[in-house]
Amino acid sequence: MNNLKDKVAYITGGSKGIGYGIAKILLGSGMRVAITSRSLQAAQQAAASLSNDPLRVLAVQSEVSSLAAETDAVKKVTDHFGQLDVLVANAGVGHFAPIETLSEQDWKSMIDTNLTGVFNSVKACIDPLKQTKGYIITIASLAGTNFFATASGYNASKFGLVGFTQAIMLDLRQYGIKVTTIMPGSVATNFNDHTVDEVDVWKIQPEDIGQMVQDLLNMNPRTLPSKIEVRPSSTGK
Repeated sequence: MNNLKDKVAYITGGSKGIGYGIAKILLGSGMRVAITSRSLQAAQQAAASLSNDPLRVLAVQSEVSSLAAETDAVKKVTDHFGQLDVLVANAGVGHFAPIETLSEQDWKSMIDTNLTGVFNSVKACIDPLKQTKGYIITIASLAGTNFFATASGYNASKFGLVGFTQAIMLDLRQYGIKVTTIMPGSVATNFNDHTVDEVDVWKIQPEDIGQMVQDLLNMNPRTLPSKIEVRPSSTGK
C-alpha cells in the first residue's frame, strides 16, 4: 500500500493490549481505524483515548465467535468509512491448565475466539477486501509452533490459526489480497490477567507489533512475508 493515508483498518480486540498498540501506530501513519471489544463502553473509551475525531476512529461492539456479529460489525465499518483495506484479527484469550483440569468451557472459549473467531472475521471481510485488494493480518503466537505443558487448548487454537492463515494466504492472493500471520513471543500486555509493570520493560511492547504491521503494509506489493516469528531481543534476566 504505497500510501497509508486514509486507508481503513478493522482491528478486533482493539481496546487494549496488542490491538490497541496497533491502532495507535496505524493512526499515527494517517490511517483510519475501527476497534472492537465485547464491551461497547470499553471500545468507546479506547477510541476516545486514541483520537477525539470520529472520522478517524470508530468503536464497535462485536463478539468474534459469532459470524453474524462480525458481519454486522464490518458493515458498520464500511458504512462509516466507505471502504475496508486491512483486517487485523487480533482478539484472543488464553486459559492454562494441565489437560486433566482444563475445563470444557475454557477449551471452547479458546477455540471459539482464537480460531473460529478469526475465521468469522475473515469471512466477514473478504468482499470489501476484494474491492480494495487489501491485507489480512492475524495475530497468532509462538505458541502456534512451540508446544508447552498446561497449554494444550491454547496451543491447539494457535497451531490451528497459523495453519488457517497460511492456507487462506494461498486462497486469497488470486484476488490481490495479501495475508500474513504474526507470531509474537512475550509481549507486555494484560493477557491472562497479567499486570504490566516496570519488570516488563524487556518484553515486546504492543506498539512494536504496531510498527511491524505498518512495515508490512508499506512493503513493496510484489513481496509477501507470510509468517513472522518475533521475540524479545533479551530474556529480561
